Amino acid sequence: MKKKRKTKEWYTHDEMLDMHIGKPGTPARDKFEMDFSMTLLGSAIREARMRRNLTQEELGKLVGVKKAQISKLEQSAKNTSVETILRVFGAVGARITFSVELQNKRIKAA
Repeated sequence: MKKKRKTKEWYTHDEMLDMHIGKPGTPARDKFEMDFSMTLLGSAIREARMRRNLTQEELGKLVGVKKAQISKLEQSAKNTSVETILRVFGAVGARITFSVELQNKRIKAA
């Protein structure tokens, strides 16, 4: 007779990430977290644009880029310069701040 293996019924979000993506600090986990952050940034760009009732084309004209670049930004802000991101948020009247953490020291830039 086979013994049933006890398994945990519920896992936290972090436990699931550890099991399926990798532990924090591993290359796979770092890449996942960066990609996720860029997707969230893209969603924030889309939300800010929509709150201003702008089309992608109108926002592109304000920023000096084509509609296609705004579309790509909204999907994921990956491979985009910080300057472009700042111009986009500036064009929609949003305030953006950066926070960088280096060896337990936090640096904020507004």
